[in-house]
Amino acid sequence: MFEISPSRVASTKNDVLSGLTVALALVPEAVAFSFVAGVEPLVGLYAAFMVGLITACIGGRPGMISGATGALAVVMVALVKDHGVEYLFATVVLMGILQIGAGIFKLGKFIRMVPHPVMLGFVNGLAIVIFLAQLQQFGNPGEAGWLTGTSLEGSVIDIAWMGGNDLVTMLSLVVLTMAIIHFLPKLTRAIPSSLAAIVVVSLLVIGMNFDTRVVGDVASIAGGLPSFHIPMVPLNWETLSIIFPYSVILAAIGLIESLLTLRLVDEITETRGRGNRECIGQGVANTVTGFFGGMGGCAMIGQSMINVNSGGRGRLSGISAALFLLAFILVASPLIEQIPLAALTGVMFIVVIGTFEWSSFRILHKVPKQDALVLVLVSAVTVATDLAVAVVVGVIVSALVFAWENAKHIRVEKREDHKGSTVYAVIGPLFFGSVTSFLEQFDPKEAKEDVVIDFARSRVADHSGLEAIDSLAERYLNAGKTLHLVHLSTECKKLLRKAGNLVEVNVIEDPQYFVAEDSLG
Repeated sequence: MFEISPSRVASTKNDVLSGLTVALALVPEAVAFSFVAGVEPLVGLYAAFMVGLITACIGGRPGMISGATGALAVVMVALVKDHGVEYLFATVVLMGILQIGAGIFKLGKFIRMVPHPVMLGFVNGLAIVIFLAQLQQFGNPGEAGWLTGTSLEGSVIDIAWMGGNDLVTMLSLVVLTMAIIHFLPKLTRAIPSSLAAIVVVSLLVIGMNFDTRVVGDVASIAGGLPSFHIPMVPLNWETLSIIFPYSVILAAIGLIESLLTLRLVDEITETRGRGNRECIGQGVANTVTGFFGGMGGCAMIGQSMINVNSGGRGRLSGISAALFLLAFILVASPLIEQIPLAALTGVMFIVVIGTFEWSSFRILHKVPKQDALVLVLVSAVTVATDLAVAVVVGVIVSALVFAWENAKHIRVEKREDHKGSTVYAVIGPLFFGSVTSFLEQFDPKEAKEDVVIDFARSRVADHSGLEAIDSLAERYLNAGKTLHLVHLSTECKKLLRKAGNLVEVNVIEDPQYFVAEDSLG
């Protein structure tokens, strides 16, 4: 409905203008996430600037935007509450070091293990989270009600008809912002439609003197340059025992969200980012941020979508966004604080519409039921908990479903060869999920004295498979019969060699076949 199709070609103008658009949208996000984490607004703004700048320069995905995020903030709040902000800075430094290590050891490749249904669930879940986060803009700060003060149990339309002028103004400005973003590209692509919408709505609010909340009502963003600051914490094992668990969790969440966002941007731009380089970039960014009084961060799917939809493709877009944000903090805070929150909310609503995979509704009845279950499950867990938990749950469920399905595909065909031996041809993988079915298909009493198991169309995948072979060998040994294995794959042979005496069978090597050739004579 609101699909945006920006140019896929990188240009300096598009990168700079999209960077400005992103910087404007970063301000309320960074401030909001600071409040979630329980720190001062400048702590979040400095993180958005430094993480965004460093990852844009050395990260593995040009065009992707990083900064302070809610997924990390909800983990940080307990640490800040119990131990203070200095421990948070130390945790962010250690978090960055762990992420650098992940990049050096090339752990970024494991993001390939995330199945497509999990990816769809991640995108849909984050879209819902972004949408729900914007609803607070329609309420009274610190109160459980809409802008009119009416209970949240009433519908927005009912409240508007009852004369809630504040809510009507807010809704009208949000709709106007969304309309400009949707229709302006049909007229011109000279400037990003999101930037144009923010400027037009801001001028309208200032010119007409509308009574609506602006950025300055949330918090002041004025400040100076971030300064080098060594976290003021004791350098001992007690401190490490406090910050290490948080660092591991934050590093994992940060990398998962960054690498999944990287894959999403890859699909939209039809290019390929470098996952391991992005891990190192995120790590360096967080390590530096921890030493400069920032709360750390990771890739931001919402801001990345704004950037991509506004035409940002190169590293300059992320660099511009960070530098514009710094300029807002240093010199332009009075202007930025006059931007109505309704304009930024409208931009984020468009991001929600563009981010949500609406096609998932269409394919739910076409894909296997287990994939549909994983998609819905990951979306729900993302909304209920956080991204890292949702992805882990999705991968585990997908892996269990895969194991169950493959366990049903193993079968054994019985025959006799010219030597009078009983030959069992195994078809399908032999692993922990299929060993029970595998063992049920053998009966030592019905076999000849010499038994051959042919693995030409199978493979031993894990230790459970080896144990199954060992158990089978013991059965035939007790029955006074001999067991052989033939046509083992290279991987199977490696497993058997590593197993040593655990597998009590005679391994017959594959025979060598000679082809008759006239030239040999």
